[in-house]
Amino acid sequence: MRGTFPTRLAALAVAGLLAACTTLGPDYQEPEVSWLADWQSDLYGQLREPQRESDVDLSFWWQVFDDTTLNGLIETARRENPSLQIAGLRILESRAQLGIAGSNLYPQLQQVNGAATYIDTRRNGGAVDNDDSFTNYQAGFDIGWELDFWGRFRRGVESADAAFFASITNQQDVQVLLAAQVADLYFSYRTTHALIDIARKNAEIQKRSLDMTERLYRGGQQSELDLQQARTQYLTTLSSVPPLEIRLTQTRNALATLLARPPGDIPELAAAPKELPGVPGVSVDEIPARLLARRPDVRTAAWQVAAQSAQIGIAEADYYPAISLLGSIGWSGTSGGGRPDSTVLGGGPAFTWNVFDHGRIADNIRLQDARLQQTIESFQNRVLLAAQEIDNAAVTVVKTRELQAVLVQSVAAAERSLELATTLYVEGYADFSRVLDAQRSVFSQSTDELANRGNHISAIISLYRALGGGWVETPIDQLIPAPTRDTLQQRSDWGDLLTAPLPVPPAGPSSNPGSSK
Repeated sequence: MRGTFPTRLAALAVAGLLAACTTLGPDYQEPEVSWLADWQSDLYGQLREPQRESDVDLSFWWQVFDDTTLNGLIETARRENPSLQIAGLRILESRAQLGIAGSNLYPQLQQVNGAATYIDTRRNGGAVDNDDSFTNYQAGFDIGWELDFWGRFRRGVESADAAFFASITNQQDVQVLLAAQVADLYFSYRTTHALIDIARKNAEIQKRSLDMTERLYRGGQQSELDLQQARTQYLTTLSSVPPLEIRLTQTRNALATLLARPPGDIPELAAAPKELPGVPGVSVDEIPARLLARRPDVRTAAWQVAAQSAQIGIAEADYYPAISLLGSIGWSGTSGGGRPDSTVLGGGPAFTWNVFDHGRIADNIRLQDARLQQTIESFQNRVLLAAQEIDNAAVTVVKTRELQAVLVQSVAAAERSLELATTLYVEGYADFSRVLDAQRSVFSQSTDELANRGNHISAIISLYRALGGGWVETPIDQLIPAPTRDTLQQRSDWGDLLTAPLPVPPAGPSSNPGSSK
C-alpha cells in the first residue's frame, strides 16, 4: 500500500538526515615520539654476543638460566597470582563495557508496559445498591531510537573499544612484571642463602684462629690482645648471619605471596641448585627502540590516548540536537461495560536541543581535551621511562660483568694472602694482625664477589623486563582459573563473554569503532 504524502516526506527527511551523518571530534593519531625511531642504547653493541647460536625468545627469557625450578615457579605464578587474575577480570569488565557502548547503536528504548486497575464505587454511605465496579486495563509497546547523527555513539564504541584493548595489553604488562618479580626474588633468595653460607664458612675459619690464639695465650706464647682481636673478628662475622636470615625469610615470604600462598616454606626451593648460575649471555634480535615500542605498558598508554580522544567527539555532540525516531502501539479497554476496547498507534521523529547551557558544553569539551593532553603526556613519559629502564639495566649488565672478572681474581688473591699470613704467623715471621687482615679481606671479597654475581643476574632480569619480555597471548579459558569462571557463571549470566576468543590488539589503536566485537 502506498504511503501518504506526509509519510513519504518524513521518510525522505529521515533518509537525508542519515546520509548527512557525521562524526564529531578528532580522529585518533598515536602521539609521535620524534627520537624513538633512531634511538638505541649506546651499550647495545656490548650486550650482543656473536658466539650465541640463536637469540633469546623474549616471551620466555628466563629459560636462559636453564633452571627447572625457576621455570616451575613462574608457571605456578601465572596460574595462581591474584594480581594477574585481577588484570584478567578487568578484561572481562571492559568487554562488558564495550557491549554496553555498542548497544547504543541500536534502538535505545524497546519497552513493553501494561497496567490493570480495579475500580469499585459505592454510593449512599456504603450501601450495596447503586454500586459501580469495573476493571480498566492497558498494554503497549514503545520504541525509541536516537539516531547517531553526530557520531556520539560511534565515538562511545571507539572509546570503549580502545579501553578494551588497553585492558588486554595491561594484562600482558602484569605478566611481564610478574615473571621478573618471581625470577628476581628467586635468585635473591639463593644469593642470600649463599651469603649465609659464606659467613658461616668464614666464621669457622676464624673460630680455628681463635682456638689457636687461645692455646698460645694460655701457653704464654702470645698476648691477650691477639686473643681478644681474634674473638672480636669471629663474633663480628657471626653477627652478620641473623640480618641475612631475616632477609632470607622476607624474600621467601614475598615469593610465596606472588605464588598466592601464605608465608611459609616453599617446597620447590629445596630442589634449587646450591650455586648461582654462571653469568649467562644477553642477546636480543631487535634494536631496543623497536622492542620499546612493543612493550605492553607503552601499548597500554597508547590505547588510553585513543580512548580519551574519542571522548572529545562525545562532548562536542552535545552542541547539536538529538534526533530520534519514536513509535508506540497500545491497547486499552474496560470490563463491565463503559468505553470500548481501543488500539492506539503512534510514531514520528522528535528532537531535543540544549540551546542554552551557560558554557557547560564548552567547558566539558575543554575538560576532555585537557584529559587527552594528559594521556598524551603520560604516553610520552612512559616511553622516556622505558628507554631509561633499558639503558640503566644495560649499563648494569655490562659493568657488573666487568666487575665480576676483577672480583674473581680478588677473591683468589685474598685466599692466597690468608694462606701465606697464617703460615708466617705460625712460623713466627708475622704478627697476628696480618692474619686478621687477611681473614677480613677473604670474607669481604668473597661476599662482594657473590653479591655482584647476584646483582648481575638481577640486572639481566631487569633488562629483559625493560625490553618488554615475558608475556604471551592468553586464551580466554586461561585468563582466570576455572573455579572463578564457574563462580561468575553461577552468579550471573555471562553469555559467551567467558568463552569467546579474545581479539589480538592491533600494532596501533584502530580508528574503526567496534573492531574488537
